[in-house]
Amino acid sequence: MPVVIGLDIGTTSTVAVALEPSGKTIAWASRPARLSSPQPGFAEADPEEWWQNAQAVLLEIAGALPDLSELAGICVTGMLPTVILLDENRGVLRPSIQQSDARCGKEVEQLLGETDEAAFLKQTGQGITQQLVAPKLRWIAQHEPDCFAKISYVLGSYDFINMKLAGNLAVERNWALEAGFIDLESHEIEEGLVALSGLPLSALPPLVSAHEMAGYVTKEAASATGLPAGLPVFGGAADHIASALAGGLTSAGDVLLKFGGAGDVIAIADRPEPDRRLFLDYHLIPGLYAPNGCMASSGSLLRWLAAMIGGSQDDEVLKVLDREAEAVPGGADGVRALPYFLGEKTPIHDPMARGTLTGLSLGHGRGHIWRAMLESIACGFRHHLEVLEETDRPPTRLLASDGGSRSRIWMQIVADICGQPVHALADAYGSSVGAAWVAVVGSGLASWDDVAKATAIGAVYEPSEAGRAAGNVIYSDYRALYGALKGFFARGGHLDV
Repeated sequence: MPVVIGLDIGTTSTVAVALEPSGKTIAWASRPARLSSPQPGFAEADPEEWWQNAQAVLLEIAGALPDLSELAGICVTGMLPTVILLDENRGVLRPSIQQSDARCGKEVEQLLGETDEAAFLKQTGQGITQQLVAPKLRWIAQHEPDCFAKISYVLGSYDFINMKLAGNLAVERNWALEAGFIDLESHEIEEGLVALSGLPLSALPPLVSAHEMAGYVTKEAASATGLPAGLPVFGGAADHIASALAGGLTSAGDVLLKFGGAGDVIAIADRPEPDRRLFLDYHLIPGLYAPNGCMASSGSLLRWLAAMIGGSQDDEVLKVLDREAEAVPGGADGVRALPYFLGEKTPIHDPMARGTLTGLSLGHGRGHIWRAMLESIACGFRHHLEVLEETDRPPTRLLASDGGSRSRIWMQIVADICGQPVHALADAYGSSVGAAWVAVVGSGLASWDDVAKATAIGAVYEPSEAGRAAGNVIYSDYRALYGALKGFFARGGHLDV
């Protein structure tokens, strides 16, 4: 039986799965990843750590497979648009700037002053926000000029791992699209868009689509990973779009809530209709689009909080905190939170926003704090669903994937606050499984239609009448709390004295 591998370069972990074309997962491996925030609003990671993790999980997967000759291909997924800078020898110049990084607020303002945002949105499908790569590169030019002068190549997380596996340089289309470098009419990288970053067009490697061949595993990579030399390496996929594929999202009205290090909301459309409150990606199925949003911190925030109040980020500690939160009523006895611990991306695009806890008293415990934070992230999901409704893409079915979807209390909270049933996928490892499906299709072992048929739903969480009522109050407080604190956030913590 042929087997493929999906590898996910995630914010908080690196995950690999081995998948049969039937959809059966036959092996799984994971390693923790570190997200660094050296200054408020910064989000960085070490690309070489990703590669070390990739080697470890791939060696584990290879060791679990009875016959490596059955391997048909590998596809890598990851967050985007992460910014990795390479010198002329393909050496990493600095830590990656993550998609959740919020350092470039001034550079965004500069771009807004230089550019017609409406025209830019129409051309690229993206608003001028901190998500774009150009403002981040402008920040590097301003604050790290020696580094900027050495840049020969700019690429994303899974593009970097593909380079390590196959030795070739390429960027997958969705990285370039969300980076703000692709023209929606030509579907090619536009030199004028790249010029906004201060770099030449030559700094962008060639484009590759997700299911296209990016190269073959080299002998050196084979030795490091246990994979057979010559194994096809496919173009790669954005993690949230890979999750959408694994979730069987193929029809308008389907919406995936991705509970990873960040919190993603992905919808399906047959044509691009850009809205600056959302991002726009290509669906992995040719001809479809995926308007989507991303909350900068979700799982990464919860693991940080678990370490703060539970002493560890381990899964067992998360389960203990979940149990304590289950004993707390909806609304956490008046405790409210904002989850903007890395600023916020969609739909408010406020890099200065910060996380908060309010309404605390000496009678509250860590179960209240944990529940309030779960509720705040659920409110962020609801905010996105409202934007989809306002843009004539009303959600008719909510699916949930990735690690956080295994939390029963969190899924029930989301169902109550969003006021809709939540269908948790049976296989929680959405991104890595989605990447594996790309390898299945790229290898000619199945069609895109076969992928949707293989999707299995695990549990369904129905909102209760009382839960809806409480959820409406919690959500109203959530929106009001940000409105009240927006001016305070804009000061950046500085005293007006």
